[in-house]
Amino acid sequence: MILIDETVISDDIKEKHFVCDLEKCKGACCVEGDLGAPLEDSELSVLIDIYSRIKPYLSPEGVKVIEEQGVYVRDEEGDYSTPTIGDKECAYAIYDEKGILKCAIEQAYNDEVIDFKKPISCHLYPIRISKFEHYHALNYDQWSICTDACSLGEKLGVPVYKFLKEPLERAYGEEWYQKLEKEIEGK
Repeated sequence: MILIDETVISDDIKEKHFVCDLEKCKGACCVEGDLGAPLEDSELSVLIDIYSRIKPYLSPEGVKVIEEQGVYVRDEEGDYSTPTIGDKECAYAIYDEKGILKCAIEQAYNDEVIDFKKPISCHLYPIRISKFEHYHALNYDQWSICTDACSLGEKLGVPVYKFLKEPLERAYGEEWYQKLEKEIEGK
């Protein structure tokens, strides 16, 4: 376990390897699971603000679901997430020409239509954050749909924390990430 500021980081984040292999998994993390992508409270107003600009990127089914349910939904536990199409893929997921699911929000970001990349829970995956009163616990979420990502990460020698440098810096800042690197690598 690694302690940095108000975060507790699982050893798996430094020890396990991971590099997304979309050619093999086809974006299964956008389909599998009980709910859509978990959302931060601060992301709710962002989704409302950007919806009209990302709408052209969405599938007709995604637009229909969002216009029926809203840009986000609240579950029975009071947590927010993205709506899903038929309790399967995220309403913001779109298929590319190879049948790979990608994020319409991220595509709009890449096209410089918006300045919000995607929900932080998606950007940080396979790290999941549990928030407690005085700290955050960062854990590696090992899931069978990501077996190919684990194999590719192992082959390339890329640990989870290095693969997720950008989203970790987005979530906690560059200084925090430098402390994490120093703790793990002894720099």
